[in-house]
Amino acid sequence: MNTSIPGTGERNLVLAAGRAHPELAEAVADELGIGLLPVSAYDFANSETYVRFGESVRGADIFLLQSHTAPVNQWLMEHLLMVDAAKRASARTVTAVTPFYGYARQDKKSRGREPISARLVADLLRTAGADRIMSVDLHTAQIQGFFNGPVDHLWAMPLLTEYVRTRVDTSNVTVVSPDAGRIRVAEQWAEKLGGGPLAFVHKTRDVTRPNQAVANRVVGDVEGRECVLVDDLIDTGGTIAEAVKVIMDAGAKSVVVAATHGVLSDPAGQRLSECGASEVVVTNTLPISAEKRFDRLTVLSIAPLIGRAIREVFDDGSVTSLFDGNS
Repeated sequence: MNTSIPGTGERNLVLAAGRAHPELAEAVADELGIGLLPVSAYDFANSETYVRFGESVRGADIFLLQSHTAPVNQWLMEHLLMVDAAKRASARTVTAVTPFYGYARQDKKSRGREPISARLVADLLRTAGADRIMSVDLHTAQIQGFFNGPVDHLWAMPLLTEYVRTRVDTSNVTVVSPDAGRIRVAEQWAEKLGGGPLAFVHKTRDVTRPNQAVANRVVGDVEGRECVLVDDLIDTGGTIAEAVKVIMDAGAKSVVVAATHGVLSDPAGQRLSECGASEVVVTNTLPISAEKRFDRLTVLSIAPLIGRAIREVFDDGSVTSLFDGNS
């Protein structure tokens, strides 16, 4: 199979990927109708990483796909090395495709003497030679401003809402935000699901204790209604599991959980399978191994969306046209 798509003039689209999420990379390549560029990547005995492209990328528009899954530092470093290798190999343009952007939750200083790690990742990608970044559902939209170049911010919402519509009665649905800060996203969900009411879970968080939050009560109309609890990611599952319990205690008929990124760090599987949610829906922006899966988990493929976005960028088209003009 060809590993490039001829473009106008001498332009060629090339897709290469690191070792973090090979299944997604293969699926995106299938969507584009090409093969992945061969990449040699391995670790030395002292844990340093080596990468080399197996074919010339001179003059190519290369898209380097790497999802920053655990161990995040290893795969982020491999991504940076691929970007550097492509730039030094005279690629025409280099796009870093990060379905899950590492360190995105560290996008501001909560206390003094902290780093803004999400900005540092953007600086590292830029310094390595990336001309643009493509990512799915950044933790906060402001991260787009951390990178000094184009950022294609893709939304998984159309994919998720299309599926969730088949799982709930849209005439009796309430969209619930896990906190007050994501009400805007919940509003967009509600519009997609027919304009039902909104609710949010009031919670408190201790910034000195990561991955821990306390869900206190639900604010809004959930009694007797089918609820859709939406978030951008699920890590250890503690916040979502507690939110589900609070919503059910408030009289909800059922709760479907929908999130873009299934980080699912231990013990997320156990928490989510026991919290009372009728279904947990995520996408495959991150690899979800067999030991992380549970009976009520549904994983949707994000590959068609990424494939279409890559093609729009290559053809100088409009990425925002994929999302009704939103970005």
